[in-house]
Amino acid sequence: MAAITQAIILAGGKGERLRPYTNDRPKPMVEVSGKPILAYQLSQLKKAGIREVVFAVSFQRETLQKHLDSGEKYGIKALFSVEETPLGRGGGIKKAIQMLPSGWQDVIVANGDNLWKLDLLGLIKKHQEKNAIATIVVVPLKSPYGIVEFNDNDQILGFKEKPILPHWVNAGIYIFSKEIEPLLPDEGDHEIETFPKLPSARFLVFKSTDYWRGVDTVKDLTEAEKEVAEIFSE
Repeated sequence: MAAITQAIILAGGKGERLRPYTNDRPKPMVEVSGKPILAYQLSQLKKAGIREVVFAVSFQRETLQKHLDSGEKYGIKALFSVEETPLGRGGGIKKAIQMLPSGWQDVIVANGDNLWKLDLLGLIKKHQEKNAIATIVVVPLKSPYGIVEFNDNDQILGFKEKPILPHWVNAGIYIFSKEIEPLLPDEGDHEIETFPKLPSARFLVFKSTDYWRGVDTVKDLTEAEKEVAEIFSE
């Protein structure tokens, strides 16, 4: 299994639902328990052997660039793919790929605004053993609401508080092989414009039941504050 040493992090999100926390910084720079979201991602990536990370930046990029600088504080080399006008996630990935070494074969790509802790080495192993073009991490869908259970006579049988539902959602973490590059849009979203073109035999999911949280609202941020101390205590 060939080592993957590069990653791309999409770090230009405005995070409008997280205001005022995003008034002066992009979403990946929002702090959770005293550290920016991207710090938790970089810790996991470094443990998996990633040494070079290209950050696709746009909105409030100066804050992120100043914080990361060369990347030395996180034990990685940080590069910045600057979008003067937002290119969409697919376009942002395609532009960032141009900063990878010419001989790259596979790259980890992640949305920069989620908290997660997962088996990246297992993800890499599956992607490479199956010779995939793209492998997507999926996580169980948790209901944001409590569920009421009742019978055919409309009699209530019980309640379940925010149960896990029988569906899986895209966690915003991928491995892409070099073959995907020409299929990415110059501007637009890869899920809409690229994924439908991929052959199903080489377009895979990696199921993860490890920790994952989208941080989209102030409520998400509050709940994440309670979780990270335990999840990232190692």
